[in-house]
Amino acid sequence: MNRRDLIKNLALTVPAWSVSKNAAAQLFAGLPPEDEKILTGKFTPSWDSLKQYQTPYWFKNAKFGMWAHWGPQCEPAWGDWYARRLYNEGSDAYKWHLKKYGHPSKFGFKDVINEWKADKFDPEGLVSLYKKAGAKYFVALANHHDNFDNFKSKHHAWNSTKIGPKKDLIKGWEKAARKHGLHFGVSVHASHAWTWYETSQGADKKGEFANIPYDGNITAKDGKGKWWDGLDPQELYVQNHPLSVDDPKTKGSYKHWKWNTGANKPTEAHLRKYRNRLIQLINDYNPDLIYFDDNVLPFNYISDVGLEIIAHFYNTSLKRNGGKMQAIVNTKELDEAQRQCVVWDIERGVSNNIETFNWQVDTCIGGWHYNQGIYDRNEYKSAKTVIHMLIDVVSKNGNLLLNIPVRGDGTIDEKEQKIVEDITDWMHQYSECIYDTTPWKKYAEGPALEGLAKLEGHGFNEGKGKPFTGEDIRFTVKGNTLFAMPLGAPVNNKVVIKSLSQGNELYPKEIQKVSLVNTKESLRFSRDSNGLTVNLPDSVNNAFAYALAIQ
Repeated sequence: MNRRDLIKNLALTVPAWSVSKNAAAQLFAGLPPEDEKILTGKFTPSWDSLKQYQTPYWFKNAKFGMWAHWGPQCEPAWGDWYARRLYNEGSDAYKWHLKKYGHPSKFGFKDVINEWKADKFDPEGLVSLYKKAGAKYFVALANHHDNFDNFKSKHHAWNSTKIGPKKDLIKGWEKAARKHGLHFGVSVHASHAWTWYETSQGADKKGEFANIPYDGNITAKDGKGKWWDGLDPQELYVQNHPLSVDDPKTKGSYKHWKWNTGANKPTEAHLRKYRNRLIQLINDYNPDLIYFDDNVLPFNYISDVGLEIIAHFYNTSLKRNGGKMQAIVNTKELDEAQRQCVVWDIERGVSNNIETFNWQVDTCIGGWHYNQGIYDRNEYKSAKTVIHMLIDVVSKNGNLLLNIPVRGDGTIDEKEQKIVEDITDWMHQYSECIYDTTPWKKYAEGPALEGLAKLEGHGFNEGKGKPFTGEDIRFTVKGNTLFAMPLGAPVNNKVVIKSLSQGNELYPKEIQKVSLVNTKESLRFSRDSNGLTVNLPDSVNNAFAYALAIQ
């Protein structure tokens, strides 16, 4: 029995007239809120039950979503995993932190959160921009590995309504997405905080601050008279536990990601709190999509908490939508059977096949969190790269979720703005061959097929294959129309599509018409044993991608 239930039972034994309202309030002061109610129904917390799931049409047809992977780690403008890497002595993040804030024994990530004000947060402006660019759904970061909730959490004091921005960021994003008719999603990454923050338990090994502990193990009693007086840093850092043991077979930053490779196991109380945070997020913000940054599921191998959350999410979607499934769950490293239950996500990479079940790529034009260095070095992905990736992914039955890094103040920079505008221009001309399409009998032809890069773990194969040229063509279908999309400008105003050669069993029907998608202009063509040769207008001579409608 928890403390709240114990006090309730005690209160029932005391005559009501003998307890004042103030005394009753004091009984419950400081107690955690009651557990969130989990909705039961068609789906239960098991893989067998989740096999009943069917991907909703809105996601199948949407093809393109935008993501604001935005939280307090954007405030330093250093880039990804700042809250972990600032505690790695000698690292770039550590050096940046010393210069900008001071030593992490005195000024840690909890203090960075306090610096983050998000004073130019304009969710409607950004969501409107992304809708114009062709996004059909929008995803906002609910929390990251830094364990900070960007919403009004009843179960976690370290949230954006109490610290930093002092506003409900997820509510702002949700309202903007609903206003502009986009499906709304949230991304959840906080399951990893338990091991991810372990660097904060360390100390410098040399220099002025040698052997002085970083702030990862401080507690509420250390906050007396400080800005965080009354808050417990352990609720954020969750480091009141031994360090994980390194499994020699697993190397790199993700060595404790799967929980069965030497990771220190979280307590039942920690798992319960995580479950409550997620169930409240579902109940209060009604997302259409939840992206989990996890191998298979949160706390896979050690707990069923992930299955419980998904079953609740699916049952809630059915109840809210009159029995019609509208929910999407994205997660990673799924086997074929699991991809029937949730939507497989690949990070910064692509599948090399037409997939049976709908899937998603998540990628970014820069770093996941805003990085001033990427801006300074002009290292953003171009609109050309984004569109090529979108076309390639859609031809294989996938969706593309694109992050535009947001600065700490809530704005995007002018270089990012230009990239979004260039994406917008292409989508306004050619989105007909993207939305509501399905794969053809084959997804591609061209020389780039000879240099396909294999997926590694979560993904991470983007940009590792041969560069695309005008001979690399991707295919989609809508109704009786086949779309062919060359990924580069034509040579001598012609393109040859070998997969459509005369007598080819892939397309045995007669071709009656070929037109340019953006202008509807009918084009001259010929067909022989070498392929379908299409004569093109000068208008596509400098195109990084264009589309033909074949009927």
